[in-house]
Amino acid sequence: MDARTLSQHLKEGRNVFGTLIVSPSPRWPELVRGCGLDFVFIDTEHIALDRAELSWMCQTYAALGLPALVRIPSPDPYAATMVLDGGAAGVIAPYVESVAQVQALRGAVKLRPIKGKRLQQMLEGAKPEPELDAYIQEGAAKRLLIVNIESVPAIEALDDILAVPGIDAVLIGPHDLSCSLGIPEQWDHPRFLDACETIFRKARAAGVGAGIHFWGSVEQQTRFLMLGANMLVHSADISLFQKHLRLELDAVRAAAGILSAKTSADTELI
Repeated sequence: MDARTLSQHLKEGRNVFGTLIVSPSPRWPELVRGCGLDFVFIDTEHIALDRAELSWMCQTYAALGLPALVRIPSPDPYAATMVLDGGAAGVIAPYVESVAQVQALRGAVKLRPIKGKRLQQMLEGAKPEPELDAYIQEGAAKRLLIVNIESVPAIEALDDILAVPGIDAVLIGPHDLSCSLGIPEQWDHPRFLDACETIFRKARAAGVGAGIHFWGSVEQQTRFLMLGANMLVHSADISLFQKHLRLELDAVRAAAGILSAKTSADTELI
């Protein structure tokens, strides 16, 4: 899947699935490609990656047919242009709460390469020349703009945020949202689920993808899809490694313990 197709699927309400990639290992992309993902999520807000490392990751995943969506450290338009220049298929902007933030990000992602006074005029409604407009629109179709909705103020401003042209999806940050609601990490709390459903419903009604990053049980993740999400970032490579390594080592230890007991008994019989 390429970035253009991913954008279309999000807006049309088709389900898309990705995971958070922490490892920058050059062996990782080839393995990840065979996991049935539609995209990968790379987080530079919480994970230490330098620009060259990030660019290699984005370019490699793109070459393998997996668009890389990169969360920038803050909702900064200059940070957005930097990751796009490095090869990101799209930008995820954290903790967005206002129309002004989204407009600035729209300028950086969807109106490239316009800058300065001309950009401000276009954000205010000025129309570019036909050739320039076609050039901008062609580029915009291949770059995704996704905003994190992670707080009560963001939900209160959501109708106005969704009215800004160019948003491909909203993505819930569940930890920050639960804390903003005053119910940290209470994923089954009615107020948390109501907030998620509100975000999903409003986004889909606006023709925008609705997503969440979650690492809990299959039942919990399925519930978000039932509530209206069509974009799921499932867990993270490091979390899945930890989970399955622990399960398999526990199984090995248990099997070894049973084997040791049998061996001991057999020895006594002899």
